[in-house]
Amino acid sequence: MMLPVLPADSAWAIGLLLAAYLAGGIALGALYFRSLWWTARRFGDGSRAIATIALMVGRFALLAGVLVAVSLEGAMPLLTTALGIFIARFLVVRRVRLAASQTENAP
Repeated sequence: MMLPVLPADSAWAIGLLLAAYLAGGIALGALYFRSLWWTARRFGDGSRAIATIALMVGRFALLAGVLVAVSLEGAMPLLTTALGIFIARFLVVRRVRLAASQTENAP
């Protein structure tokens, strides 16, 4: 289903829809990249490999499924969601780096 064609006075509605896609992308990206970090830690700790691999497959399937579903709405919602995922990646990586640097600097 494509974004509806609305009169010029309801262009704000399209803006709100795109903001919702952006927020959803940020939430999905934060979930994806935080679980990626958690998975990497589990591999490093020597945790059960089968459960960790299942988590990896589930994380990828969730991301792919949501992106496919959003792509059915059109190019603009897909690009907006992808932008949200990239924003979340930046935020999660920055947070992980800060946590790692604080751990290294701890006495």
